[in-house]
Amino acid sequence: MKKILMSACFLGQKVRYDGRHSLIEHPLIKKWQEEGRLIPFCPEVAGGLPIPRAPAEIKNHHPVLVVDQNEKDVTPQFVTGAELAVERAKREGACCALLKSRSPSCGNREVYDGKFSGTVVPGAGVTAAELQRHGIPVFNEREIDQIEEFISNQL
Repeated sequence: MKKILMSACFLGQKVRYDGRHSLIEHPLIKKWQEEGRLIPFCPEVAGGLPIPRAPAEIKNHHPVLVVDQNEKDVTPQFVTGAELAVERAKREGACCALLKSRSPSCGNREVYDGKFSGTVVPGAGVTAAELQRHGIPVFNEREIDQIEEFISNQL
């Protein structure tokens, strides 16, 4: 059975920077949850950041620099969370990940510009990039149906 690493906030866990969740009610998520295929994970919390916490954005991708709204460097926590996500995904046999779009950790296609301007730019969050670097495809909440297709093609 193919497992999916999933942003814990999608399952109603209050782990977001603002202490809230991003619950998704979708038939496929419900099905996967009932089948025991979901691996809930929040890389920012796993990396040691508190709930709530100041919003953070990627200021620089190479080398990576993540700062919060107060200009505090939170790169070590983001990198640790990304490494732990890869370890967990591999240990549990995840075939892919379903992560929160635009997040500085989890965004798979775009993130905020690092200036706290609300502007979105192409790029991946720290965890999404690390998972992809290790061969684990990352999808976001607008790509849930694509995960089912991806898994079907894996069989």
